[in-house]
Amino acid sequence: MDQPDPTQPVDPTESVPAVARPSRPSRKTVLRAALAVGASLPVAFAGVPALARTVRGQGGAPELTPECDDGDDPTPPQTEGPYFRPNSPRRTSLLDGNPPGTRLTVTGYVFGLACRPIANALLDFWQADVNGAYDNRGYRFRGHQFTNAQGAFTLTTIVPGLYPGRTRHLHVKVQAPNRPVLTTQLYFPGEPRNNTDSIFDARLLMTMRTNGPAREGSYDFVLNVPQQPGPTDPPTTPPPSGTDWKSGTTYRAGDRVTYGGRAYACLQAHTSGPGWEPPNVPALWRAV
Repeated sequence: MDQPDPTQPVDPTESVPAVARPSRPSRKTVLRAALAVGASLPVAFAGVPALARTVRGQGGAPELTPECDDGDDPTPPQTEGPYFRPNSPRRTSLLDGNPPGTRLTVTGYVFGLACRPIANALLDFWQADVNGAYDNRGYRFRGHQFTNAQGAFTLTTIVPGLYPGRTRHLHVKVQAPNRPVLTTQLYFPGEPRNNTDSIFDARLLMTMRTNGPAREGSYDFVLNVPQQPGPTDPPTTPPPSGTDWKSGTTYRAGDRVTYGGRAYACLQAHTSGPGWEPPNVPALWRAV
């Protein structure tokens, strides 16, 4: 298996700095409600949108990340690097046998510009093994999958090792059906090399938590895919019967409402408004 040679310079395609754009308020700020606190979402929300974010230092203000902005802030692209291989196997687990390394589960959603989930989006992951080596002959720690009907994905793998010139990262290509491919990378908060890696972009940090000996991460991709109508569009019809959700109401995480006869649980504290009905905003409401 090929491994990066520490005596050789890092591939030039992996040397372009990526500077995080200064954050600014958005009409969809409610979708970033989780950014107001430094803690990760509870495990009970696994399988539902968990907005990716990070905290700089201890107790510092979190860095905004591009979850469902106003259509001008999709997930930033990054270099493919020298180790991509096409035709990876279709699978959600990259654990061939029982490889060494800390187990890692990454979950998230793929959204379009109107914050609506994208079903059947392709995600192709590849990464280094625990020693920082890529398998360039076979397909160890390589695989692709598709989002489900709710736009969700789950990846089971290990925390990748380090190699010269880079911080810890996962590579991924994301593509909505019949749309261009987004090539990017995901990063781990709290890594010392984040400060010295010229490619590192804080907008691509996963939300991380420790679960016993394993780690769990989450990240929601926003693709440059137009969608209509968006969550900020006003409703076109009165609320259907069987609805106790109301515009202008302050909801807390865990609150339950009905809309059109279906029950929903609130994922993030927010004040509701026209266009934020539970069926329109899966990042705020989960059907139960």
